Amino acid sequence: MRAPTLTGFVPLWRPAAVRPLQSHAHHTSFLRCRGFSSYFVSPRELDEALKQNAPTAISTAPKVIPICAAWFMPNDPEKRTGRQAFLKKRIPTARFFDIDEIKDQESEWPHMLPTCDAFADAMSKLGVRREDEVVIYDTEELGLFSAPRVAWTMRVFGHPKVHVLNNFRVWVQEGYPVETGPPQVPNITKYAVPSYNTDMVVKFAEMKTIGYDHGKEGSEDIQILDARSKGRWEGTEPEPRAGIRSGHMPGSTSVPFQELLDPDTKTLLPGEELRKVFESKQLDPQTPFITTCGTGVTAAIIEAALKEADFGTEHDRRLYDGSWT
Repeated sequence: MRAPTLTGFVPLWRPAAVRPLQSHAHHTSFLRCRGFSSYFVSPRELDEALKQNAPTAISTAPKVIPICAAWFMPNDPEKRTGRQAFLKKRIPTARFFDIDEIKDQESEWPHMLPTCDAFADAMSKLGVRREDEVVIYDTEELGLFSAPRVAWTMRVFGHPKVHVLNNFRVWVQEGYPVETGPPQVPNITKYAVPSYNTDMVVKFAEMKTIGYDHGKEGSEDIQILDARSKGRWEGTEPEPRAGIRSGHMPGSTSVPFQELLDPDTKTLLPGEELRKVFESKQLDPQTPFITTCGTGVTAAIIEAALKEADFGTEHDRRLYDGSWT
Protein backbone atom coordinates (compact mmCIF):
# COMPACT_ATOMS: atom_id res chain seq x y z
CA MET A 1 0.00 0.00 0.00
CA ARG A 2 1.49 3.34 -0.99
CA ALA A 3 1.75 6.10 1.59
CA PRO A 4 -1.03 8.70 1.32
CA THR A 5 0.03 11.95 -0.36
CA LEU A 6 -1.45 15.40 -0.20
CA THR A 7 0.01 17.79 -2.72
CA GLY A 8 -0.50 21.48 -3.23
CA PHE A 9 -2.44 22.84 -6.18
CA VAL A 10 -2.02 20.74 -9.28
CA PRO A 11 -3.03 22.46 -12.54
CA LEU A 12 -5.88 20.86 -14.43
CA TRP A 13 -3.99 21.39 -17.69
CA ARG A 14 -0.22 20.99 -17.87
CA PRO A 15 1.51 22.82 -20.74
CA ALA A 16 3.22 20.49 -23.14
CA ALA A 17 4.70 20.53 -26.58
CA VAL A 18 2.24 20.29 -29.45
CA ARG A 19 2.16 16.74 -30.77
CA PRO A 20 1.16 15.47 -34.21
CA LEU A 21 -2.45 14.37 -34.56
CA GLN A 22 -2.90 10.68 -33.91
CA SER A 23 -4.19 8.34 -36.57
CA HIS A 24 -7.78 7.08 -36.43
CA ALA A 25 -6.51 3.57 -35.70
CA HIS A 26 -4.46 4.76 -32.75
CA HIS A 27 -7.38 6.85 -31.49
CA THR A 28 -9.73 3.84 -31.70
CA SER A 29 -7.22 1.66 -29.85
CA PHE A 30 -6.95 4.34 -27.18
CA LEU A 31 -10.72 4.29 -26.63
CA ARG A 32 -10.88 0.50 -26.48
CA CYS A 33 -8.30 0.19 -23.73
CA ARG A 34 -10.02 2.54 -21.33
CA GLY A 35 -13.67 1.60 -20.92
CA PHE A 36 -14.88 0.65 -17.45
CA SER A 37 -16.58 -2.70 -17.10
CA SER A 38 -19.27 -1.69 -14.61
CA TYR A 39 -21.27 1.25 -13.26
CA PHE A 40 -19.20 1.34 -10.06
CA VAL A 41 -15.43 1.59 -10.47
CA SER A 42 -12.62 1.04 -7.97
CA PRO A 43 -9.96 3.62 -7.10
CA ARG A 44 -7.39 1.50 -8.93
CA GLU A 45 -9.48 1.42 -12.11
CA LEU A 46 -9.98 5.19 -12.02
CA ASP A 47 -6.30 5.87 -11.33
CA GLU A 48 -5.25 3.72 -14.28
CA ALA A 49 -7.82 5.39 -16.55
CA LEU A 50 -6.70 8.90 -15.56
CA LYS A 51 -3.11 7.99 -16.46
CA GLN A 52 -4.32 7.20 -19.98
CA ASN A 53 -5.85 10.64 -20.52
CA ALA A 54 -4.25 12.70 -23.28
CA PRO A 55 -1.56 14.88 -21.64
CA THR A 56 -2.50 18.13 -23.41
CA ALA A 57 -5.56 20.35 -23.33
CA ILE A 58 -5.59 20.69 -27.11
CA SER A 59 -6.12 16.97 -27.65
CA THR A 60 -9.54 16.06 -29.05
CA ALA A 61 -9.42 12.53 -27.61
CA PRO A 62 -12.19 11.70 -25.11
CA LYS A 63 -11.12 12.01 -21.48
CA VAL A 64 -11.99 10.38 -18.20
CA ILE A 65 -13.12 13.23 -15.93
CA PRO A 66 -13.62 12.88 -12.17
CA ILE A 67 -16.60 14.87 -10.92
CA CYS A 68 -16.85 15.72 -7.22
CA ALA A 69 -20.48 15.60 -6.06
CA ALA A 70 -19.77 16.51 -2.42
CA TRP A 71 -22.84 17.57 -0.44
CA PHE A 72 -23.82 17.60 3.23
CA MET A 73 -27.24 17.63 4.87
CA PRO A 74 -28.64 21.06 5.84
CA ASN A 75 -28.51 20.07 9.51
CA ASP A 76 -24.86 18.98 9.38
CA PRO A 77 -23.52 19.61 12.90
CA GLU A 78 -20.18 20.88 11.54
CA LYS A 79 -21.85 23.17 8.98
CA ARG A 80 -19.74 21.63 6.21
CA THR A 81 -20.40 22.36 2.57
CA GLY A 82 -19.61 20.40 -0.55
CA ARG A 83 -17.47 23.16 -2.02
CA GLN A 84 -15.37 23.34 1.14
CA ALA A 85 -14.77 19.59 0.93
CA PHE A 86 -13.81 19.95 -2.76
CA LEU A 87 -11.26 22.66 -2.00
CA LYS A 88 -9.90 20.75 1.00
CA LYS A 89 -9.13 17.50 -0.82
CA ARG A 90 -10.00 16.19 -4.27
CA ILE A 91 -8.86 13.94 -7.09
CA PRO A 92 -6.49 15.79 -9.45
CA THR A 93 -8.30 17.32 -12.49
CA ALA A 94 -11.69 16.90 -10.73
CA ARG A 95 -14.50 19.40 -11.26
CA PHE A 96 -17.22 20.25 -8.74
CA PHE A 97 -20.90 19.57 -9.46
CA ASP A 98 -22.93 21.63 -6.98
CA ILE A 99 -26.40 20.10 -6.66
CA ASP A 100 -27.59 23.21 -4.82
CA GLU A 101 -26.72 25.34 -7.86
CA ILE A 102 -27.18 23.02 -10.85
CA LYS A 103 -30.90 22.63 -10.32
CA ASP A 104 -34.31 23.98 -11.29
CA GLN A 105 -33.85 27.58 -10.17
CA GLU A 106 -37.57 28.30 -10.39
CA SER A 107 -38.59 25.49 -8.03
CA GLU A 108 -39.18 26.20 -4.35
CA TRP A 109 -37.84 22.75 -3.52
CA PRO A 110 -34.12 22.00 -3.03
CA HIS A 111 -31.93 20.68 -5.89
CA MET A 112 -34.71 19.53 -8.21
CA LEU A 113 -33.52 18.42 -11.66
CA PRO A 114 -32.34 21.36 -13.79
CA THR A 115 -33.79 22.17 -17.18
CA CYS A 116 -32.14 20.70 -20.27
CA ASP A 117 -30.63 24.11 -21.10
CA ALA A 118 -29.29 24.56 -17.56
CA PHE A 119 -27.75 21.10 -17.56
CA ALA A 120 -25.99 21.72 -20.88
CA ASP A 121 -24.71 25.09 -19.63
CA ALA A 122 -23.37 23.46 -16.45
CA MET A 123 -21.59 20.73 -18.38
CA SER A 124 -20.03 23.33 -20.67
CA LYS A 125 -18.71 25.32 -17.72
CA LEU A 126 -17.33 22.13 -16.14
CA GLY A 127 -15.41 21.48 -19.32
CA VAL A 128 -17.22 18.22 -20.05
CA ARG A 129 -18.03 16.99 -23.57
CA ARG A 130 -20.57 14.31 -24.43
CA GLU A 131 -17.80 11.99 -25.55
CA ASP A 132 -16.00 12.26 -22.20
CA GLU A 133 -16.38 9.49 -19.61
CA VAL A 134 -17.30 10.86 -16.18
CA VAL A 135 -16.68 9.22 -12.80
CA ILE A 136 -18.68 10.77 -9.97
CA TYR A 137 -17.38 10.64 -6.41
CA ASP A 138 -18.24 11.76 -2.89
CA THR A 139 -16.42 13.11 0.15
CA GLU A 140 -13.85 11.22 2.20
CA GLU A 141 -16.01 11.85 5.27
CA LEU A 142 -19.23 10.31 3.95
CA GLY A 143 -17.87 7.70 1.56
CA LEU A 144 -20.94 7.24 -0.63
CA PHE A 145 -23.79 9.69 -0.28
CA SER A 146 -24.60 12.23 -3.02
CA ALA A 147 -22.50 10.89 -5.92
CA PRO A 148 -25.20 8.45 -7.10
CA ARG A 149 -27.63 11.39 -7.36
CA VAL A 150 -25.32 13.33 -9.68
CA ALA A 151 -24.60 10.18 -11.69
CA TRP A 152 -28.35 9.54 -11.99
CA THR A 153 -28.88 13.17 -13.08
CA MET A 154 -26.33 12.77 -15.86
CA ARG A 155 -28.02 9.58 -17.00
CA VAL A 156 -31.42 11.31 -17.02
CA PHE A 157 -29.97 13.82 -19.47
CA GLY A 158 -28.46 11.07 -21.57
CA HIS A 159 -24.74 11.46 -20.96
CA PRO A 160 -23.39 8.28 -22.60
CA LYS A 161 -20.68 7.17 -20.16
CA VAL A 162 -21.34 7.70 -16.45
CA HIS A 163 -19.81 5.84 -13.49
CA VAL A 164 -19.56 6.14 -9.70
CA LEU A 165 -16.31 5.78 -7.74
CA ASN A 166 -16.51 3.22 -4.94
CA ASN A 167 -15.20 5.41 -3.26
CA PHE A 168 -13.11 8.51 -2.40
CA ARG A 169 -12.53 7.37 1.18
CA VAL A 170 -10.81 4.25 -0.14
CA TRP A 171 -9.01 6.37 -2.76
CA VAL A 172 -7.43 8.41 0.05
CA GLN A 173 -6.75 5.42 2.30
CA GLU A 174 -4.95 3.57 -0.49
CA GLY A 175 -2.70 6.54 -1.18
CA TYR A 176 -3.85 7.65 -4.60
CA PRO A 177 -3.00 11.29 -5.45
CA VAL A 178 -5.04 14.21 -4.20
CA GLU A 179 -4.78 17.97 -4.57
CA THR A 180 -6.00 20.91 -2.53
CA GLY A 181 -6.73 24.61 -2.89
CA PRO A 182 -8.49 26.51 -5.67
CA PRO A 183 -8.65 24.48 -8.89
CA GLN A 184 -7.76 25.81 -12.30
CA VAL A 185 -10.86 26.73 -14.27
CA PRO A 186 -11.37 24.16 -17.07
CA ASN A 187 -11.71 25.11 -20.70
CA ILE A 188 -15.37 25.76 -21.54
CA THR A 189 -16.85 23.26 -23.98
CA LYS A 190 -19.89 23.27 -26.25
CA TYR A 191 -22.21 20.72 -24.68
CA ALA A 192 -25.28 20.26 -26.85
CA VAL A 193 -28.64 20.72 -25.13
CA PRO A 194 -29.78 17.15 -24.34
CA SER A 195 -33.15 15.50 -24.18
CA TYR A 196 -34.73 14.46 -20.88
CA ASN A 197 -35.47 10.81 -20.12
CA THR A 198 -38.87 11.07 -18.46
CA ASP A 199 -38.96 7.27 -17.99
CA MET A 200 -36.39 7.59 -15.17
CA VAL A 201 -38.27 10.22 -13.17
CA VAL A 202 -41.45 10.31 -11.07
CA LYS A 203 -43.02 13.68 -10.37
CA PHE A 204 -45.34 14.82 -7.61
CA ALA A 205 -48.67 14.49 -9.42
CA GLU A 206 -48.06 10.85 -10.28
CA MET A 207 -46.70 10.06 -6.82
CA LYS A 208 -49.75 11.60 -5.15
CA THR A 209 -52.03 9.44 -7.29
CA ILE A 210 -50.03 6.33 -6.40
CA GLY A 211 -50.34 7.20 -2.72
CA TYR A 212 -54.10 7.76 -2.88
CA ASP A 213 -54.62 4.57 -4.87
CA HIS A 214 -52.54 2.38 -2.59
CA GLY A 215 -54.46 -0.69 -1.49
CA LYS A 216 -57.40 -0.02 -3.79
CA GLU A 217 -58.60 -2.78 -6.04
CA GLY A 218 -57.13 -2.53 -9.51
CA SER A 219 -54.38 -0.08 -8.51
CA GLU A 220 -50.98 -0.48 -10.14
CA ASP A 221 -48.55 -2.70 -8.25
CA ILE A 222 -45.50 -0.54 -7.48
CA GLN A 223 -42.80 -0.94 -4.82
CA ILE A 224 -41.79 2.33 -3.13
CA LEU A 225 -38.37 2.14 -1.46
CA ASP A 226 -37.52 4.86 1.08
CA ALA A 227 -33.82 5.53 1.76
CA ARG A 228 -34.31 7.65 4.90
CA SER A 229 -33.57 6.31 8.37
CA LYS A 230 -36.04 3.89 9.93
CA GLY A 231 -36.92 6.53 12.54
CA ARG A 232 -37.79 9.16 9.95
CA TRP A 233 -39.81 6.57 8.03
CA GLU A 234 -41.66 5.56 11.21
CA GLY A 235 -42.22 9.18 12.22
CA THR A 236 -40.25 8.87 15.46
CA GLU A 237 -37.32 11.06 14.34
CA PRO A 238 -37.52 14.65 13.04
CA GLU A 239 -36.79 15.59 9.45
CA PRO A 240 -33.62 17.65 8.89
CA ARG A 241 -35.61 20.49 7.33
CA ALA A 242 -37.75 22.76 9.48
CA GLY A 243 -41.50 22.47 9.02
CA ILE A 244 -41.40 19.02 7.39
CA ARG A 245 -43.10 16.26 9.36
CA SER A 246 -41.69 12.74 9.35
CA GLY A 247 -43.52 9.55 8.43
CA HIS A 248 -43.86 7.69 5.15
CA MET A 249 -45.92 7.34 2.00
CA PRO A 250 -48.61 4.64 2.03
CA GLY A 251 -47.25 1.27 1.00
CA SER A 252 -43.58 2.27 1.07
CA THR A 253 -40.80 0.00 2.35
CA SER A 254 -38.01 1.27 4.59
CA VAL A 255 -34.59 0.62 2.98
CA PRO A 256 -32.18 2.92 4.86
CA PHE A 257 -29.30 3.57 2.48
CA GLN A 258 -26.80 2.77 5.24
CA GLU A 259 -27.86 -0.88 4.99
CA LEU A 260 -26.51 -0.92 1.43
CA LEU A 261 -23.03 0.26 2.43
CA ASP A 262 -20.04 -1.33 4.11
CA PRO A 263 -20.12 0.00 7.71
CA ASP A 264 -16.41 0.93 7.69
CA THR A 265 -15.46 2.03 4.19
CA LYS A 266 -18.95 3.26 3.21
CA THR A 267 -18.51 1.59 -0.18
CA LEU A 268 -21.51 0.04 -1.87
CA LEU A 269 -21.86 -3.65 -0.96
CA PRO A 270 -21.16 -6.28 -3.62
CA GLY A 271 -24.08 -7.26 -5.86
CA GLU A 272 -24.76 -10.59 -4.13
CA GLU A 273 -24.98 -8.94 -0.71
CA LEU A 274 -27.23 -6.21 -2.07
CA ARG A 275 -29.59 -8.84 -3.46
CA LYS A 276 -29.79 -10.43 0.00
CA VAL A 277 -30.76 -7.06 1.51
CA PHE A 278 -33.51 -6.58 -1.06
CA GLU A 279 -34.74 -10.13 -0.63
CA SER A 280 -34.84 -9.65 3.15
CA LYS A 281 -37.27 -6.77 2.56
CA GLN A 282 -39.55 -9.15 0.64
CA LEU A 283 -39.07 -7.18 -2.56
CA ASP A 284 -40.03 -8.61 -5.92
CA PRO A 285 -37.61 -8.00 -8.83
CA GLN A 286 -40.49 -8.45 -11.27
CA THR A 287 -42.46 -5.49 -9.86
CA PRO A 288 -41.54 -1.86 -10.77
CA PHE A 289 -39.62 0.22 -8.21
CA ILE A 290 -39.79 3.87 -7.22
CA THR A 291 -36.99 5.08 -4.95
CA THR A 292 -37.48 8.02 -2.62
CA CYS A 293 -35.83 9.73 0.37
CA GLY A 294 -35.81 13.25 1.84
CA THR A 295 -35.31 15.31 -1.32
CA GLY A 296 -34.15 12.83 -3.96
CA VAL A 297 -30.44 12.47 -3.14
CA THR A 298 -29.99 9.21 -1.23
CA ALA A 299 -32.88 7.66 -3.18
CA ALA A 300 -30.29 7.43 -5.95
CA ILE A 301 -28.18 5.14 -3.73
CA ILE A 302 -31.02 2.59 -3.75
CA GLU A 303 -31.44 3.04 -7.50
CA ALA A 304 -27.70 2.45 -7.98
CA ALA A 305 -27.77 -0.56 -5.67
CA LEU A 306 -30.66 -2.11 -7.62
CA LYS A 307 -28.64 -1.52 -10.78
CA GLU A 308 -25.46 -3.01 -9.31
CA ALA A 309 -27.33 -6.06 -7.97
CA ASP A 310 -29.18 -6.48 -11.27
CA PHE A 311 -32.37 -6.59 -9.20
CA GLY A 312 -35.26 -5.80 -11.52
CA THR A 313 -34.96 -4.30 -14.98
CA GLU A 314 -33.58 -0.90 -15.93
CA HIS A 315 -36.89 0.44 -17.29
CA ASP A 316 -38.70 -0.57 -14.06
CA ARG A 317 -36.53 1.59 -11.78
CA ARG A 318 -37.52 5.24 -11.29
CA LEU A 319 -36.66 7.96 -8.78
CA TYR A 320 -39.13 10.38 -7.21
CA ASP A 321 -37.53 13.82 -7.67
CA GLY A 322 -38.18 16.00 -4.65
CA SER A 323 -39.19 12.95 -2.61
CA TRP A 324 -40.54 13.42 0.94
CA THR A 325 -40.01 17.17 0.99
